[in-house]
Amino acid sequence: MKRLPKGTFINMGTILIGGLIGLLLHQVLPENIQLITMQAVSLAILLLAIQMAMKLPEELWIPFIFSLVLGGVLGEAMGVKALFDGWESWLRINFQLGEKGFSEAFIAAFVFFCASPITIVGAIEEGINNKKELLLVKSVLDGIMAIAIASAASNSFFGVAFSVIPLLIIQGGLTFLGFQIKGTFLKSVLAQISAIGAAILIALALKILLGAQIPVANLLPALIMAVIITGAYSRLKLRF
Repeated sequence: MKRLPKGTFINMGTILIGGLIGLLLHQVLPENIQLITMQAVSLAILLLAIQMAMKLPEELWIPFIFSLVLGGVLGEAMGVKALFDGWESWLRINFQLGEKGFSEAFIAAFVFFCASPITIVGAIEEGINNKKELLLVKSVLDGIMAIAIASAASNSFFGVAFSVIPLLIIQGGLTFLGFQIKGTFLKSVLAQISAIGAAILIALALKILLGAQIPVANLLPALIMAVIITGAYSRLKLRF
């Protein structure tokens, strides 16, 4: 039972419940309700991320900085944000609130629920540290987004409902990955992954709250750089 992706199961439940509510409402939530909800959730993400970052030992700040900077450069070179922007543009063009089919709702839900930094960071955090706080916050946000998408039309609900399948594969798979690397990597590497994830989440919260022009998606490769750089740094330090 300890190795089950419980956070993902809860996330799936809130999406399905939100989809059912949207099916009943048949209308988009008022903008003022959406705004205050997004702001409240963003504040919760910000506080959780700061708490995560404060746990990083002082001696790991040097690899932290290098991992974040080099990861950001790698993300820019790979065009990670451009890929995400392409998905969003496709959604704006092809998914409009109104009488739309199953496929449009499914793709919209897939992008919103699966292709975000908090999906990756939250899933790995649960696997490594058995902490579900980030995924619980994400579950609330996804539930509200499910209401908005499913309320577009009655058939949109089915697209939202089926989106939990790739969510289980991707998010649940990342949690299982966290379970596996927990016993493989040094504690310093695990701490660094959480700290880098916290930095990405802080950037995400600032972007939502203040409109900061931060290419958050381009920072995602920093999670990989954290494993490489911190692992090498820790082993080199042990030798000397």
